Amino acid sequence: MHFGMPLDEDRYAALLRPDDHIHTVVTADVYGAGGADEMVGTAIAGLPRDSFQLVAAIGHDFYQGERDGAKGFPRFTDPRLRPPERFADYLERACEASLVRCGVDHFDLLMLHNPDRIGYSSPVVWETGMARLREQGLTTCLGVAPGPANGFTLDILRCLERFGELIDWAMLILNPFEPWPGRLVLPACLDANVRVLARVVDYGGVFHDDVPDEADLAPNDHRAFRPAGWVDQARLRLDRVRAIGDRHGLTPLQLACQWTLAQPAVQCVVPTLIQEPGAAAKPVEQKRDELAHVPATVVLTTDEIDEITEIGENAGCMALKGGSPVYSGAEAPDGWALDDDLRRLADRWNIVPDRDLVQTH
Repeated sequence: MHFGMPLDEDRYAALLRPDDHIHTVVTADVYGAGGADEMVGTAIAGLPRDSFQLVAAIGHDFYQGERDGAKGFPRFTDPRLRPPERFADYLERACEASLVRCGVDHFDLLMLHNPDRIGYSSPVVWETGMARLREQGLTTCLGVAPGPANGFTLDILRCLERFGELIDWAMLILNPFEPWPGRLVLPACLDANVRVLARVVDYGGVFHDDVPDEADLAPNDHRAFRPAGWVDQARLRLDRVRAIGDRHGLTPLQLACQWTLAQPAVQCVVPTLIQEPGAAAKPVEQKRDELAHVPATVVLTTDEIDEITEIGENAGCMALKGGSPVYSGAEAPDGWALDDDLRRLADRWNIVPDRDLVQTH
């Protein structure tokens, strides 16, 4: 949705439909204001419920909230929408509505999608709201899904420290060319026994090996918001790691999945399947097939993993969202200044915010 060329509904549903190779499907209620849920419901219709894993995400209120252009819909925790004592009721209604659209009676994993500061830190959100959904059998597991922007490092750590007993999974941006800042929270995930679902493992389509030039991206393509020159630089790095994949018979996408699955706490990878424009573009079904045949165990050596990590180093390459040492002004949905609690937390995890969480180039 908003990446590459549009697909007709039958082709889209076929990509999503679980099978013996890919049995996990991820949706989020805000995508298409419920449209993604409905398409997932079409894709899984008629399948035995125990034959697939369904992951969902809720948190943006597109029922009562008004869309703010490219910023999207507000979080349900926005004080303009409701007070904290109504958080749990919203989460229950949103979860049940998503279940209806998907045509199932429970999720295997339900994540809090793109929280604001309140969502990361409020006991009312987690201990009252999210916990109730699991107690009612509406989901088997609970998780937190930061983003879509990169960052929120200290906020994720605070969420894990406060509510780690409730949280089973964390969805993080992580791939060979974007190890930072996601890797900073992996030790805390291990410590809290929280498994990581890594998204954008294809790095904006680069690891599909057919990403177009930036000038050829559609105006509404999400990748058009990346810094200028990112495609050319990524292609140069891809050429440097390509031989490592060739040694093991791995396509670039499979190599990216392998590197990511080798990282601490990572147990699932989610690339975006993109039908690119142009005659040289791979059919999106081929990309799905590559994903389906990623080796079940990591075949890369430690030296190869380290070499890829060195080539893909990206520390300091962008401004991060969430609690930030350089943020000033009134709190915003995606950014806020560091408080004393976040600074103490950074010390506990050996993070120096003014060094590790700032843009340097």
